[in-house]
Formats: sequence, structure tokens, C-alpha cells
Amino acid sequence: MEPVEINAGAYYLRQLRADRHLDDRAALMEAFADPAHRRYVLNYRLRTLDEATEYIALRAAQWACDERCSWAVAEPTTGRLLGEVGLRELDLTFDTAEASVWTHPAERGKGIAATALGSALRYGFGGLGLQEISYRHEESNAVSASVAAKCGFTLVGPERDPSPHGEPLIRWVRKA
Repeated sequence: MEPVEINAGAYYLRQLRADRHLDDRAALMEAFADPAHRRYVLNYRLRTLDEATEYIALRAAQWACDERCSWAVAEPTTGRLLGEVGLRELDLTFDTAEASVWTHPAERGKGIAATALGSALRYGFGGLGLQEISYRHEESNAVSASVAAKCGFTLVGPERDPSPHGEPLIRWVRKA
């Protein structure tokens, strides 16, 4: 599927970029160096421009293969990266996905995650025809719980398997 841009009101959602017009790599490296970010986003280390370039290429490839819709959350006048939101584990046969979102450390506390996630959910249900989107977070991540509640998810409860840290994973679900 082709990537789409989304007007999210105070923000806009676009592909991650590293070109002559916009380069998200430095902001990605800053975000992924943050201790709180590293605690909850375990699968990626972006310590160099090459690793950040690979991350951007991976997200583009996932779009192309219908595996994941991923958007940079951007400031609309400058295009500056504020975070990332996505629909991963995309299953267009069963019309399901899992939502994910993070915010750059310098931008936390401004409501960016809830706004961006709400826009991604509207695209998932309206644009892709998804019937169910789940959201998971570690039990100690109160901010993620607040974002899930603001975005209309219903609390399901702890999952059987814990997070890699051994902490309970809390699952939320939202249906079309």
C-alpha cells in the first residue's frame, strides 16, 4: 500500500524522511538515546546516522509490504519530528492491528501522542477498514494508559506473558 499523509489538526502525520528537504535522523537519534524511551522501545538502537537511515528505510519497506503503517508526527510549519505513531502487526485479512506511539523527549506532556494516535485510529478504521486495534504497554507506563483511555480504547487487562523486563503488559482494545 502507498503511504498517506494525515492532517492531525495541530500536527501532521507523514513518512519518516532523510532527504534534502527534511531529515529526521538527528531527532530520531535523540529520542532513542533517552532513557525513558529505551525502557519502553526495546527493539531498536539508533546511535548513528546509518542506523537512523536504516530505521527510516525499514519503516518505508513495512508500508510497501502492508506490514505496518508508520508516520512521523510533525510540526506543520517546519516539519520537525515530534514523535512517531503506527499501526503494526497489520493484518488486512482479519482487519486487525496493534497501535504504537512515542513522543520525542523534548515534546512530552503536550498531548501529541493522543492527538497522533487518534488520527492513526481514524485512518485504520476508516481508510483501511480495520475492525479491531489493540494497544499494549507495561503496567508502570501510566502515560500510555492515559493515552489509551483518551483514544477510546477499552481496558482488557494484563496479558499472560510479561514484557521483556518481566513487568505485566496491559492490553487495551478498540473496535470499529
